[in-house]
Amino acid sequence: MKILFVASEVTPFAKSGGLADVTGALPKSLKKQGHDVRIILPFYSEVERGGYGIRKGRKSVDVMVGGSAKRGLFRHTTLEDIPVYLLENKEYFSRDHLYGTASGEYPDNHQRFAFFCRGVLDLLKKMDYRPDIIHCHDWQTAMIPLILKKEKGDDLFFSKTGTVFTIHNLAYQGLFPREAMVDMGLDPSLFTIDCLEFYGKINLLKGAILTADVINTVSETYCREILTPEAGDGLDGVLALRRNDLYGVLNGIDYEHWNPATDRGISRNYTPAAPAGKAHNKKALQKRLGLEVAEDVPLIGMVSRLTEQKGFDLLEALLPRIAKAKLQLVLLGTGDEKYLKLLQEFAALGTDNISVNIGFHPELAPQIYAGSDIFLMPSRYEPCGLGQMIALRYGAVPVVRKTGGLADTVFDERDQSREPNGFSFDDYTPEALWEALSRAINAHADKASWKKMMKRGMAGDFSWNASARKYEELYRQVLAKKGR
Repeated sequence: MKILFVASEVTPFAKSGGLADVTGALPKSLKKQGHDVRIILPFYSEVERGGYGIRKGRKSVDVMVGGSAKRGLFRHTTLEDIPVYLLENKEYFSRDHLYGTASGEYPDNHQRFAFFCRGVLDLLKKMDYRPDIIHCHDWQTAMIPLILKKEKGDDLFFSKTGTVFTIHNLAYQGLFPREAMVDMGLDPSLFTIDCLEFYGKINLLKGAILTADVINTVSETYCREILTPEAGDGLDGVLALRRNDLYGVLNGIDYEHWNPATDRGISRNYTPAAPAGKAHNKKALQKRLGLEVAEDVPLIGMVSRLTEQKGFDLLEALLPRIAKAKLQLVLLGTGDEKYLKLLQEFAALGTDNISVNIGFHPELAPQIYAGSDIFLMPSRYEPCGLGQMIALRYGAVPVVRKTGGLADTVFDERDQSREPNGFSFDDYTPEALWEALSRAINAHADKASWKKMMKRGMAGDFSWNASARKYEELYRQVLAKKGR
């Protein structure tokens, strides 16, 4: 099959979260299974700064956005032999951030990604490249299935092309004022309850849900959760209309990149069969961050966006208790100003068992995974989560809230359905989190039992291989709908 991935971010070129990890890893697994896979993303400033052997192409497109024609230039490179195309427009993409600053999203994001979506389709025709499947990701690419269904239904060039739309996080829907329809070149007739209208605004995610051939989320539990009013973010009724075309496919992680046996960014390599090197990494992390070097003190790691979704309101309530407990907490991340300020102020109090590391420091993340005994993810909701899978791979036992992909990957001894590889809690309260964390801390004292749990987690398989096969099945269903 010829499969085109369209995404607003792709590792290693541009990244703000887990979406980039997925769109950077899944194509490689599909390529290994014999498919013709290609990727396209915007040509951001950070892509340009990164180098990546990017070459100028001869093609260009002119896209009507905001009442005028905007020129899109074509660039290309490769990702492990996978062709990667980049669409350049300096007005829209030569900025310091992908979507906005800490103060808020860019006010012209509707124009930026309308230009990208329309430019992608125009570029395909200029290249005479007809993909069997266009695999779109999140609201930034939501206009592609909408355009194909509502504007290009009679275009023979795309008549055999199917669309798969992946929802990585339903909370981000691409909401814009009704007036933005004109800027995006959308026909006013699409502003109806059966298409884009959502409480008086445009909802691009809704448009994709209603027009893509197949929709999927990034875990089976999250797929069930979003059909409920509690987790549907106002779209549960719309999703229910497409229930027969809605699937959950658990994300994986790149086992070539996230591998404690070969990771050059950690102090000492180790494996499930020879895990002794993990203790060395803990010691190295404690030294680097100025924590007491203490083998028996449980070290809890967090690598996360600092948002309420990730459970930082629970953590806020527990920080005074954590500061007094016989444990260590290492936190890495950036996010909402509220939590940035809170954590910086708390760190300034001189608490000697908590290390707060604000910012994007990719070299520190694997050291935290390798050096932590426990990995904390108390998310309010979590479509999939990659941190817990990486933690398991590196022998850090996860403590998570039982939701979304966390429920599909972390198994508590209380469940009795699977051999335990971590600890979980149900109620979204500080008390429930502290109870699960306390159970993990107590379990850590039993070295023999802890070692077994750690090795069990490391031996689990959360690679992309199984997930890639499930995506193959979805692609085949789409092609069958197209009569192929």
